[in-house]
Amino acid sequence: MSSRWDGVPGVRAGSLVGGLDESRVISMNEVEIASPDLASPRFKADPHPFYARLRAEAPVWRTTLSDKRTAWLVTRYADVAGVLKDDRLAKDPHNAQNPEQQAEGQWVPGFLKPLEQNMLDLDDPDHRRLRALVSKAFTPRLIERLRGRIETICQELLDAMGRRGRTELVRDYALPLPATVIAELLGIPPKDQRKFHRWSNRIVSISSGRDVWRALPAALAFVRYLRKMSERRRRLSPEDDLMSALVQAEEAGDRLSQDELLAMSFLLLVAGHETTVNLISSGTLALLEDPEQLEKLEGDPSLIKPTVEELLRYTSPVEIATERYAREDLDISGTEVPRGELVLAVLGSANRDEQHFEDPDTLDLARDPNRHLAFGRGGVHHLRSASLSRGAARPDGGPDRRQRPTAALPKPTPGSRLQIAALAPGLVPARTAEVAHRPGQHNKLKC
Repeated sequence: MSSRWDGVPGVRAGSLVGGLDESRVISMNEVEIASPDLASPRFKADPHPFYARLRAEAPVWRTTLSDKRTAWLVTRYADVAGVLKDDRLAKDPHNAQNPEQQAEGQWVPGFLKPLEQNMLDLDDPDHRRLRALVSKAFTPRLIERLRGRIETICQELLDAMGRRGRTELVRDYALPLPATVIAELLGIPPKDQRKFHRWSNRIVSISSGRDVWRALPAALAFVRYLRKMSERRRRLSPEDDLMSALVQAEEAGDRLSQDELLAMSFLLLVAGHETTVNLISSGTLALLEDPEQLEKLEGDPSLIKPTVEELLRYTSPVEIATERYAREDLDISGTEVPRGELVLAVLGSANRDEQHFEDPDTLDLARDPNRHLAFGRGGVHHLRSASLSRGAARPDGGPDRRQRPTAALPKPTPGSRLQIAALAPGLVPARTAEVAHRPGQHNKLKC
């Protein structure tokens, strides 16, 4: 998750690795590995055999992205965990690259520049300062209210799905759930939530560079709207929402600037969408593909919490962590990474590392221990969207079991893994769970 867009000059992709030429062969430490198109639906349908080969033969693998940048994919659990905590890696490329490397940077649309001031793209002390201010806004009262609203919104969406009789999981549940929660959290008034949903869906449903350019009008409208909204919160009496709390947040006399408010709001939209939509869609698919585990969950409600953690590990809603740049020449697992070059920690590979997890390619809802890296465990940039995603997947109490719809898979098609990445690559063309409402029947899936 990042505030920069792949396909727009100067805009980073976060969880996207750009398209690569399938015919190209890369030689690394005398290991020749043909590079697939890492952003294609076919690859995303099952990337794990490729990642398993990298872990075995080239755990730190050099490749070239579609924007011609060199990147190093780090794939083993221990190395990924180390990268996430390594202060020798910078989030802001200006803190790592020399003037010549910085000169190769590409143009950024002016209205997107403020978005670079979000916590995930900054290093200390800037990151520490923003985190302290944002923590002031996320009060226990706000978090408790959010938990209750997630339950209510889940039930409302399920009721609407039931009234339709036949519905589609991503369109009718996974996408509107985080959009509605985030809109209410920010204080978007009900009369504006329809256009907010329209903007947010356009922004987060990008699957190519061409889609990025098509999304720019929605992004511009969204930025303008949030800017006006934050100005109103500053001038007028604050309301009971996160935007007002962010405006009022103060630490040692310091407050967020308007650009920082804008960046935080945009980050919440993108991060909350990506993790939540991916977890619900890919997690649902994983359960439907494993009837034995699904039956086990149906018979033992105490498995709900470990189920969410196992689905986070097994599906890795964020496949690749946000960008990091080497501040100096680094040695990662015996491979030299030159100063200024891009390092991408592959969370999806780390979560399937056979050296850390027993039988990692098997879905085991009772897995214990399960110290996955789905949300970048342990690093200072640990995702704040984690609580939103976990809450959306497992609201306490949950909807009435008698009202939950049943779900079934349509005919398989290539690219069946459902993932939506931050600003890219968008929803992969995929087979999704079709949900049919049957009154009186128990659903096999918990909201």
